[in-house]
Amino acid sequence: MQKLVLASNNAGKVREFQELLAPFHFQVIPQGELGILAAEEPHRTFVENALAKARHASAASGLPALADDSGICAHALDGEPGVHSARYAGKNGDDAANNQKLIHALANENNRGAHYVCALVMVESEHDPEPLIVQTRWYGQIVDQAKGDHGFGYDPYFFLPELEKTAAQLDPKQKNLISHRGQALRELIAQLKSRA
Repeated sequence: MQKLVLASNNAGKVREFQELLAPFHFQVIPQGELGILAAEEPHRTFVENALAKARHASAASGLPALADDSGICAHALDGEPGVHSARYAGKNGDDAANNQKLIHALANENNRGAHYVCALVMVESEHDPEPLIVQTRWYGQIVDQAKGDHGFGYDPYFFLPELEKTAAQLDPKQKNLISHRGQALRELIAQLKSRA
C-alpha cells in the first residue's frame, strides 16, 4: 500500500476517497492524523486552491499528497457559491446554514440549474513540477426541500432529473460512480496508469 496524504479533514471527503482509492492500493491518511493544519485557500479557482493544498500537505508530511477543491455553482448566481461553497454562510457556518443561504439566494430565480465541480491535484512532492490535475463537473438542479440521508454538503438539495433523486438519496456506491469526485478520481487514476 502506498501512503497518500489527503489534504482534507472533511469526514465525508475522507470516507469517499478511502473507498474510491482502496482498490488501487493507496492508504489514504487524512492530514489531521499527521497534525497538519489546513492550508490557506485564497485563490479564485478550484484548481489553484487544490494545488496549494496538495503542496502544503506534501511539504508538511514528506509524502505524496492528494487534494481536492470542490463546490457547487448555481447558474443563476453567476457560479456562486463556487470556491466559497464550504464557507458560504460564513466561517462558522455548517452544511445546514450553507444550504439555507443558497435556497434563499435562489428564491426568486426560475433557473435552478447547478453543477458540482471537483478539481483534483496529486503531487509526488512539495515541488513536483508535473502535478496531476483533473477537473470535472456533475450537473443537476437545486431544489427547495432536502431529501435523502446519504452524502454531505449540498447533496440533499442537489436534484438529478434523470434519476429523479437528490445526490443524498443515492447509495454511496452509486454516487461514487457518477459524482464529480468519482469522475475526477477515475480520470486521475487513468493518468497515473499512463505514467506507469
